[in-house]
Amino acid sequence: MEKDSSFSAQQRTDQIKSFQAELQRLADENVFHLTAEQDNKIKKYHQTLLSDYMLKFDIDRSKNEKQLSLGMKVASFLAALGLAFSALFLFLRFWGSYQVSTQVVILILAPSILLAATMYLSRFKNTSYYTKILSLLTFVTFVLNLSMLGQIFNITPSPNAFIVWAAFALLLAYALDARLLLGVGILFFAFFLSAKIGVWGGGYWINFSEHPENFFPVALILFFLSFMKYSKHTTFDVVYRYFSLLFFFIPVLILSNYGSISYLELNTDFIEGFYQIVGFGMSALAIYVGIRKGLSEVSNTANVFFVIFLYTKLYNWWWDWMPKYIFFFIIGISAFLILVLLKRFRNILLQNTQGKVL
Repeated sequence: MEKDSSFSAQQRTDQIKSFQAELQRLADENVFHLTAEQDNKIKKYHQTLLSDYMLKFDIDRSKNEKQLSLGMKVASFLAALGLAFSALFLFLRFWGSYQVSTQVVILILAPSILLAATMYLSRFKNTSYYTKILSLLTFVTFVLNLSMLGQIFNITPSPNAFIVWAAFALLLAYALDARLLLGVGILFFAFFLSAKIGVWGGGYWINFSEHPENFFPVALILFFLSFMKYSKHTTFDVVYRYFSLLFFFIPVLILSNYGSISYLELNTDFIEGFYQIVGFGMSALAIYVGIRKGLSEVSNTANVFFVIFLYTKLYNWWWDWMPKYIFFFIIGISAFLILVLLKRFRNILLQNTQGKVL
């Protein structure tokens, strides 16, 4: 059996359940019947496979279990957040009564002990939720403690802290297959790189968000990372693609409306017009590529931004002088036209797929 991740095991489980349901329906409608020998072989194989997945991974075998799992994920996140803030306020409550040496020891030991406990718990089966609670608590404690160490020793704030936090979050994410920590690590990496680019552009690092173009290199790097092969972490490429699109389209959207904050020393109207064209063109291209390549996260995200770009432009053109009932009528008609275009493109793809099958 090839090596599976928790995500691929869940996918395979869903496929087995769908296959069993369809096979039963075909039998009920007298379309197809397996022989007794074939039926026993398939059932035995599936039972062995599912039992193996149950031992190795915390999979959901029904819709009810999936709903419970979603609730457990939310509860685990809230638990980690609550415990992290509890630790923070506990430190602040008694912090002043400790000597500096004691403070340093506590700040070093707290994330170290939590990290050891996280890695130890990750070795056991069916403990993923508890492991991720500890991992989030470990990361938050690491961030808070590093900040407090900087205050104790009066270290000048710098963007280098972002890359340290990013590295720690990414290490935990890859060790524990935790997408939330992967997203946190990507965010801190984006802050670090954009702050460095802002410094290279002549600004103070803490003002990196004042120039949205600082995030374009981040989007490009994440875009290339999304096409790396992740044999174990099968959904990490999707996370990279989501953040790549967000770090590209959000700055473009901002610059298309506020060209004065661009690095480009050109006319503001020209800058806004340029980024509006870029926004429309790249979102349309991303929709096409996402549909052609079967990347739903790309097509869906690009579709959202295409509509935002369109409605923002319509608002800038017509809101101030056009009667509101006509404005919203145009909004409705434009949404209908987008639906027609997408449906037509879907039919073209369907025809091409059927032609290949034939």
